[in-house]
This record gives sequence, C-alpha cells and structure tokens, in this order.
Amino acid sequence: MSDFDPIRQVRSVSYERIAIKSHLIRSGEDLIGVLKRYVSPKLVAGDWLALSEKVVSLMQNDIRNISTVNVSWLARLIVKGVKKYPHDKGWDNPEKMQVAIEIAGYPRAVVAMLIGGFGKLMGIRGIFWHILGHRVSELDGFNPIVLEPYRENVALPPSHPQETCQKIESEVGVPSVIIDGNNINVKIIAMSWGMPVDAKLARLILLDNPMGQEDELTPFIIVRQKKSS
Repeated sequence: MSDFDPIRQVRSVSYERIAIKSHLIRSGEDLIGVLKRYVSPKLVAGDWLALSEKVVSLMQNDIRNISTVNVSWLARLIVKGVKKYPHDKGWDNPEKMQVAIEIAGYPRAVVAMLIGGFGKLMGIRGIFWHILGHRVSELDGFNPIVLEPYRENVALPPSHPQETCQKIESEVGVPSVIIDGNNINVKIIAMSWGMPVDAKLARLILLDNPMGQEDELTPFIIVRQKKSS
C-alpha cells in the first residue's frame, strides 16, 4: 500500500488529492456506472477527477493476455538496452516490448532501435519511443509484482481518451483527466474541456502518483483546491 501526502502544494496553492477506493474492477465494466457509484457521492463544486489510464483501458476491453504473445528476437534485443529501475519493471520485459513492436510494426521498430541507440551514444534519450510512436509508451502490465489483472495482461492505450474525458464531464458532472502514472513519472493522456487547470499544472499536482502502483484499489483521484485561510 502506498503512503502519500493527500495535500500537495504547487505554485503556492495547496491541492487535496482524495483517493477513491473501488472494488477490483474487471474487464468490460461500465466506466460511467462505476464513477457514479464511487465518485459522484464525494464530489463538491470545483472538483476535478484524475483516472488511471490502465483502468480505463480495462473497462474498454483494451487489454491483451500474455498467453497470446510470442516473443521475437527483436524484442529480446531491444529490452537489453532499456533503462532498468530497481522497484519498477517498466520496459524490462520482452513480452511487453513484443506487443509494442506488433503495434508499431517491425520495420519501424528496427529503425527506432538503430536511431535510438545512436541517440543514446550522443547523450539523447527518448528517440526510440518518438520514432516507434503509436502511443506504445502507454502500455502498462505484464508485471508480476502488481495487482491482477495486470500480472498476466497488458493494458493497451485506451481508445478515444479525449472523448472519454468529455463523456465523464457530461454524464458524471466532473471535469476529468486520464493519466499514465507510475513511481517514475506521470504523463497526461487526455483532458476534458472543462478542466480548471492546464495539463502542465495537472501533472505537477499528480506527480507523486497518488493512485499508487500496487494493491491500493484507488484508480480515481478527486482533486480539490484548498481555500486560503
């Protein structure tokens, strides 16, 4: 279970991050129904909502089981050059890399590997992911230390994330943002039009990943600006 400070100060403004605990959400569940059940009763005027990208993908059935993945020589080669983190599997996983290759295509993956490798020699990182494209950096799963169903499944990038955020704002009544968050970084995937903060500020408010990365069952975070006393 993660331990985070519910209050985070950014640019001299304090924000309360309220972690919303849910049941263990399964593939294909209704996103709007789940939000109305767990989030709606806790909302007040001015709130906005952050959602875990992988939970959105799960409810959209945008997932793939590890049993369907046949790892290629290319995937095994690429992961040898991936940066390793001591407490996060990240991309140090050939099955996950194989899914990325299949999404982007083998020719693009080879080009990305070669140019990305040259970029690393020049001290420039991130070229591989930029060339690979297709939002594959958003893939999340195949991790034995996290909660099911993400041990044996990988969450693909959610379909139509901006439209999903807008639907949440319209039907649940709260501006929303979908994030790709982990213990290393937080990335803003999409936001609804009514968000009271921009993407840069939203990322800073959520940068310590208040959803957690293990068995918290808190895929939704209500963000509330604290009034000055």
